[in-house]
Amino acid sequence: MRTVKDTRPVLVAGGGIGGLAAALALVREGYRVKVIEQAGQIGEIGAGIQLSPNAFAACDALGVGEHLRAKAVYTEEMVMFDAIDAKRVASISLSDHFRERFGNPYAVIHRADIHGALLEGVKATTEGIEFLTSTKVVHIEQDDAGVTLIDAQGGRHEGQAVIGCDGVRSAVRQQYVGDSIRVSGHVVFRAVIDTADFPEALRFTAPCIWVGPNCHLVHYPLKGGDKFNMAVTFHSDQPEEWGSMDGDPAEVQRYFRPTCEQVQQLLRIPKAWKRYSTADRNPIEQWTFGRATLLGDAAHPMVQYLAQGACMACEDAVTLGLALRREEGDWPRALALYERSRVARTARVVLSAREMGRIYHAKGVERLVRNSMWTGRPQERFYDALEWLYGWTAANCLGDEKVA
Repeated sequence: MRTVKDTRPVLVAGGGIGGLAAALALVREGYRVKVIEQAGQIGEIGAGIQLSPNAFAACDALGVGEHLRAKAVYTEEMVMFDAIDAKRVASISLSDHFRERFGNPYAVIHRADIHGALLEGVKATTEGIEFLTSTKVVHIEQDDAGVTLIDAQGGRHEGQAVIGCDGVRSAVRQQYVGDSIRVSGHVVFRAVIDTADFPEALRFTAPCIWVGPNCHLVHYPLKGGDKFNMAVTFHSDQPEEWGSMDGDPAEVQRYFRPTCEQVQQLLRIPKAWKRYSTADRNPIEQWTFGRATLLGDAAHPMVQYLAQGACMACEDAVTLGLALRREEGDWPRALALYERSRVARTARVVLSAREMGRIYHAKGVERLVRNSMWTGRPQERFYDALEWLYGWTAANCLGDEKVA
């Protein structure tokens, strides 16, 4: 840990995965941190997420990679099936060759496990970290020397800088950018299922995606194989607002009527669903405003089709910490370097995720074209196509220069 002369804390707005990753990166660089969270406690809800090699590289740089490896389920391949005729369209091997190519494995894990690993990493520092819950950010004041964050109760929190990690509806972004979220019209239903209730013939140790017209279904094992995560997505034919609620199984069945029996069998399993109406934002060129910057979903919320939301937040955090190291704590220079290193990459992920959703949900002739393009494709061609995404490391995150 490095020594920082300015003893004022860095204010981190938000205690989710991005906020904790940012806090951990900052504490490891010697900064005091105050995490300000709107919820009553620091915690994470949700279901499973996928961790690609770049996520492991980021978590290694944050010092929590081994913790995640102990909790993760390692997968043998990624498989795509056509949800209409049940034929295998494509598979990507996640074998030793994949790990050699990208330097890390591909795995699946529960959101709470990655959040817990980051939280334990932060708490293990034993000093320099403060958590403030039930506190809503409403405004930020700043000058050349520092920032003051004002909460909904009128409390004033002074610091060196503020990192907006407060999610899709970021108050920090609203103050400085003022743009609107883009409700995608795509709805996700999620459920976690006991493995004993999951069809034995479909218990692949792999993220499996069944792609259909305007819909798809994903499943993979969790919790050491004791559970299966299942997520279904469809294009809603009703006006949607971003948010979550309990899901009605009948709604899922209606949108998946044309799919094969295997998909129908899976859809009948969950006793309860959670329904999420998804949203992202159009990429922006500027994240940094004086001593305030954005990170994670506050900077680049994305739809789920590349499974990169948490991965990008962890990359952001590592890059922020290393930019501060490179610029020796000069906040304007460090934040400019951080922004310059992240904007184009994350914008590419946001836009690529939208395009992947279109490909997954192809229908008619487009479905046939997709299947013909990917069926029988050599593994190296898949790996080459993923290099830009999975090949990220902390050593190259600030551009061409290597990080010490």
